[in-house]
Amino acid sequence: MNEGKYVFSQLVKFLPKRSFDCIVMKFQGDKYIKSFSCWNQLLIMMYGQLSGSDSLRELICITTAHAPKSYHLGFGKVLVTRSNLAKANANRDYRIFEEFAYKMISIAQEKRITKEFEIKGRIYAFDSTTIDLCLNLF
Repeated sequence: MNEGKYVFSQLVKFLPKRSFDCIVMKFQGDKYIKSFSCWNQLLIMMYGQLSGSDSLRELICITTAHAPKSYHLGFGKVLVTRSNLAKANANRDYRIFEEFAYKMISIAQEKRITKEFEIKGRIYAFDSTTIDLCLNLF
């Protein structure tokens, strides 16, 4: 049984949700939405990007496989279907996510290191690449 937080939920903790909510209110992204919010859409799409999903079908299969852990990953209790995700991607305003990306870039630029080879505080690195092995190298 897992006693700590999942890596994805630790990454999500660094996102400024209040800033995202202000952007969503600005563009009225969650207007007439009952369950699948813009925040849930962002997290699902981020999870798909980090897991290397090539299609919505693959992304939904991955999230369905992790359905018992979805609340602890930060997705909420709502089960995401391919049709809901496709409709959300087609109908929601892209400027919500674009403006949030610019906000994240500005935060990263403010926190960048100005002196080379001098690192203070905690540094996190997330590598999502895969290494292909063949029988000759094995």
